[in-house]
Amino acid sequence: MTPTRPPRGRRRVALSTDNPHDVGNRPSPLPAWVQRVGVAALVLAFVASGWWSVTEHWRRSAFTLGFAMLWLSVLRLTCDSKVLGLLAVRSVKFDATYCAGIGAMLVFLAASVDSLGS
Repeated sequence: MTPTRPPRGRRRVALSTDNPHDVGNRPSPLPAWVQRVGVAALVLAFVASGWWSVTEHWRRSAFTLGFAMLWLSVLRLTCDSKVLGLLAVRSVKFDATYCAGIGAMLVFLAASVDSLGS
């Protein structure tokens, strides 16, 4: 089987998973292992939130999910995009602001709703 060639006049463009919004950003001062531990803590918080949701502990689940979103905002400000992978969607400012806003609303919602005896 022969390799396929691109049509004449066109060059092949290498596929990249780099975030185009983060081209000029400085690298994180944190070591890579610290960044990975932060991402692991985020995944653990999401899993815990999902578990509490399945077991019908809605308030605890919403609070944990809100805290996880706030933590993601901190991670986005301090970690490299390559470590965060698909969690780094737009620019650092946009991602951090959006995650902090959603996280704060979820934490406020969870804190303001009456526990109803649970």
